[in-house]
Formats: sequence, C-alpha cells, structure tokens
Amino acid sequence: MGDPVTLLTSAIAGLILAMVTTPVGVSGAVFLLPVQLTILGVPNPAVTPTNLLFNIVATPGALLRYRRGTTPGSPFRANPLTKVLVVGTVPGVVFGSLVRVFLIPGPRLFRLVVAAILLPLGLWLCGKALIRSPAKRDPVVPSSLAIGALALGVGVVGGIYGIGGGSLLSPILVGRGLPTRLVAPAALTTTFVTSLAGAVAYSLIALASPGQHIAPVWAVGLLAGLGGLIGGYLGARLQPKAPETVLRTLLGSLAVASALLYIWQALRM
Repeated sequence: MGDPVTLLTSAIAGLILAMVTTPVGVSGAVFLLPVQLTILGVPNPAVTPTNLLFNIVATPGALLRYRRGTTPGSPFRANPLTKVLVVGTVPGVVFGSLVRVFLIPGPRLFRLVVAAILLPLGLWLCGKALIRSPAKRDPVVPSSLAIGALALGVGVVGGIYGIGGGSLLSPILVGRGLPTRLVAPAALTTTFVTSLAGAVAYSLIALASPGQHIAPVWAVGLLAGLGGLIGGYLGARLQPKAPETVLRTLLGSLAVASALLYIWQALRM
C-alpha cells in the first residue's frame, strides 16, 4: 500500500472529508471507512486502527483553529461538556477495541451495525432541521449523568469502528438542541482523546496477536491524516459562516448517505 496513487488518494480523501465534516464536529473518519475498504483495499480489522490514526493526525488542525477563534465552546476553555464526554468515552473505546478484534472482526456485520446507528440518527437530524421553527428557543440540555452514559456507549461503538465517538455524539447532541458551535469543538476533542486511547489499545492487542491484520496501515493513516489536518483547519474556519440549519442538514445528510453506502456494500457481500 505504499504506491504513489494509494498515498495520494489517501491524502486527498482525508482533506476533503475533514473539510466537509469538521464544521459539524465530525472528524471524517466514519466516511473514510468506505474509502479504505472499497478504494484503498485496507484489510479488516486494520481499517479500525487506521481510522483512529487518521483522527490523531487530522483533528489537531481543527482544534487549533477553534482555539484561535472566539467560539464559546472552545475545547481549550472551561467547557464542562468536553470534560464529561472525554471521561465517558475513554473507557468505552478501550472496551470497544476488544470487542472489535475478538467478537466481530468480519466486514459485513461491521457495516450493518454502523448503518443501523447512522441511518436513524441522520433521518432524525434532517427532520429536526426541516421542521424546527426559525424562532430562537432554549435547548433542552441533557443532564451530565445522561451525557456521560451516552458518551460511554458511544465510546464502545467508536472503539469498535474507529470513529472516535465524535461522529455519533455530534448528531445526537445537536439533535437535542445544542448549538453546533458548542458541540463541534467538544466532539472533536473527544474524538482526539479517545482515538489516542483506542490506538494504544489496538497496538497492545496487535503485539499479543501476531500474524493478524490488527495494527494500522501506517502509510494510509498518516497520509489521510495529513490531508485531514489541512482540511480540518479549513473546515473549522468556514463554520462561523454557515447557518445553523445548514450545518444540521449537512450532518444529517452525511450520516444517511454513509448508512446507505454501508447497507449497499453489505448486501453485495
């Protein structure tokens, strides 16, 4: 996988995906999975740690932009949402790594479960964006306990599928009424921290399981991450210029499109 075409494709895919998804708090890793499997030919279950490697390299670009900006939800300020999400997702992603390697290494179940999660979330978010009144309303903020429990469950899923958790946390929290300017940096920070924890977990499992495709494909993960580093910075810079309804609809549409792609690929297996 070290040929120039594969490396260039990895970098371009990472740049485009991060630029489109960063404004709504998603690293783009969930959409990098089908690129890995269908275009780049990354084997299972190595696609998961490769995705986590992409997150580690790509998300600092967006976080740097949020830190330099005046976003109220900057992850580098006293943001209780960020703290609750990180505390919940880290143990979940470690447990999810074990589940991925030892219980569901096959690609078909992998796609179907992700689709079952993303499809209803995407439809729900698109529906809320379309029917929401233009008048300003106070969001119904879940309790810290509820958010922590949600983060733990999402961390498990993120560890299984290498999406860091932000790709699921962001549509859920935005769908509950929280503004994307608050959710996006918190979700991306969570993605970065949990990806580090997940990458360490997969590395340790790979050392204990020689001969299996458990370690990340370093060339793909690093090149896609470098592209995502640039795309994430650009996407974070574009976020304040996009209306809230547009961002909600974009996130929901991306989730639905990804779910349909996973279902189509699973049915063809």
